[in-house]
Amino acid sequence: MARVSRREGRRWRAYGRAALVALLVSAAALNAATIDGGEHLLPVTATALLCGAALLSSRLRWPLAPLLVTAATAWWGSLLLPLLVVALFDLAVDGRARAAVGCGVAALAANVLGYPATALWTPDRYASALFLPPLAVILGLWLGSRRRLVQALASDVEHLRIESKLREEAAGHAERSRIAAEMHDVLAHRLSLIALHSGVLATRRDALPAPVAERLTLLRRTSVEALADLRDILGALREPDAEPSAAARAPVMREVRELVDEALAAGQHIELTSEGHPEQAPTTHRLAVYRIVQESLTNARKHASGAPVTVRVDYRPPATHVEVTNPPGTPRTDTVGGGYGLVGLRERVTALGGHLTAGPAGAGTWRVAARIPHPPGVEQNGTRT
Repeated sequence: MARVSRREGRRWRAYGRAALVALLVSAAALNAATIDGGEHLLPVTATALLCGAALLSSRLRWPLAPLLVTAATAWWGSLLLPLLVVALFDLAVDGRARAAVGCGVAALAANVLGYPATALWTPDRYASALFLPPLAVILGLWLGSRRRLVQALASDVEHLRIESKLREEAAGHAERSRIAAEMHDVLAHRLSLIALHSGVLATRRDALPAPVAERLTLLRRTSVEALADLRDILGALREPDAEPSAAARAPVMREVRELVDEALAAGQHIELTSEGHPEQAPTTHRLAVYRIVQESLTNARKHASGAPVTVRVDYRPPATHVEVTNPPGTPRTDTVGGGYGLVGLRERVTALGGHLTAGPAGAGTWRVAARIPHPPGVEQNGTRT
């Protein structure tokens, strides 16, 4: 809004300046018509028009316009003195005080040899010749200094605004990183306890039933992998300027098949249909598909325990498709969730240019589906051309 107001102000100032110059040119022509029977009307009008056009032209304003008006005023004197005042004012506003004084002195001094009928050095005219040019220079210097001061203050305010915004963003990032680090520390401690106790129990697998031993092995492996992921993320949060390791730069790619196998081993009923090869999709798409299936299976375990889950994945161009559906089941009461999993997934898919939908699909069935278009230039094997 402030920028629009400034542009409007500059535009109206330009209109006012153009109207003033046109008025002064018309006044010079009318005054020329009353001198010597109007025999100099044509040359004075032509000279005044030329000077006015030079004053209004942004490309000719310096140094041609002041020199042209100075020379014209030196000859025609009082007829073009108002245009000289405008030229001196412009020079002073631009901070060219020496040029303004030089042009004024040159015009007044040379007018001694100018056209006698309009000379400034006559008793009825030399007062204006001594008064108007200095006044124009003084007012121009004051107005130019004020404009530059206002611009400097506006620039400082803009810099302060940007600095304040950057500080707010930095504070937000620091606070989020601190909260994430604290949460990861707590989770790392609890996962370490799970891995420790499951490892101790796994050493006595000979005395345990085979299904229990398999579940303990799965629990220990999963907790160790989750702990490693948390440590990588925690290290990146605490050392943002450090060179990330190869594992941090390229996270371990886990496919949907592994996720489904683990869920099947945990007792969940899942039917997986996969078309195409994972390598046909970009790595970011495969990570998104993995997270979508992971979140959907977790939600199914929480809110529809015992219900079968159908997973369909299609990696083939021109888009990666994933759909997870499950009928209603028995909600579990021993789980706690934040409710932000689908929000994060929607942001991830949107960032990749795709679209994610989640909600009822009829007959109480819950459906999560996403379509992520492949970037231009991706071949069938998932590499860029």
